[in-house]
Amino acid sequence: MVDCLEDYWIKNSTRFPLVTKIVLNQDNGPECSSNRTQYIKRIVEFSMRYNLEIELAYYPPYHSKYNPIERVWGVLEQHWNGDILDSRETVLKFAKTMTWKGNNPTVKLVEKPYYSGVKLTKTEMSIYEKCIKRHPGLEKWSVQISPERCRQVLSKEKATS
Repeated sequence: MVDCLEDYWIKNSTRFPLVTKIVLNQDNGPECSSNRTQYIKRIVEFSMRYNLEIELAYYPPYHSKYNPIERVWGVLEQHWNGDILDSRETVLKFAKTMTWKGNNPTVKLVEKPYYSGVKLTKTEMSIYEKCIKRHPGLEKWSVQISPERCRQVLSKEKATS
């Protein structure tokens, strides 16, 4: 997810010169959970690299009806309904030609390998936990990342190690 976000930001940031904060509404699936160490590390690095505040706002379980991407998936399923999805090219063709609210999506095949089981150690993750702010009572559902705070934490950690 961070690779796609970065790709989008590199191509489109000039359209949004005043944007200093991005809110990501997420479904709390295993790939983008606020407890997934690699995801938190990579989104913190993105925040610092582009000097953007990031807020991760998670939908609670079983509330997919509020998540717009679920409606997009439904449209895509109807668009390819009954067709045989026997190749990567076929899937990409359907994804590129579907429409949602009159728009075609931007579709990009990411071929970079992502390995399962890659995690930060507890010590490493404890450093990244200092970079982020979890709201009391909503620790799992709302996470704020400030690039300034991250830089301070990481420079302090470097100085002490």
